[in-house]
Amino acid sequence: MTIWGGMDASASGLLAERLRLDVVANNIANVDTTTTPQGGPYRREVVFFAQAPGERGVVVSGIGTDPSPLPLVYDPGSPQANAQGFVQMPNVNITSEMVDMLEAARAYGANVTAFNDGKMMATDALKLGQV
Repeated sequence: MTIWGGMDASASGLLAERLRLDVVANNIANVDTTTTPQGGPYRREVVFFAQAPGERGVVVSGIGTDPSPLPLVYDPGSPQANAQGFVQMPNVNITSEMVDMLEAARAYGANVTAFNDGKMMATDALKLGQV
């Protein structure tokens, strides 16, 4: 591993966690979206990570949809209501999204700290050569 390997791993983590935060924000924004261009209610999206090639860092291997069932809410006045008066709602749980957001934000912060520490170590190593 080179001196920059740790910083490369932290940088890949920063990119992955930023995307994860974007996906969580999109889920929260669509918590009440009952009609999408694809038809039906919005389905929660999740980010999948994988080990980066060369064992340095992480990559986003994909973004998928959560297959959990869509909850039904009784709202007979809604234009999306079925014959029994139920509307299919998105499978977004705001509590789970907030937990995911906090986890991603903490991981992002940890990667920032690791990157800055790597930068500081590299700077200190260069200063040793000046003496």
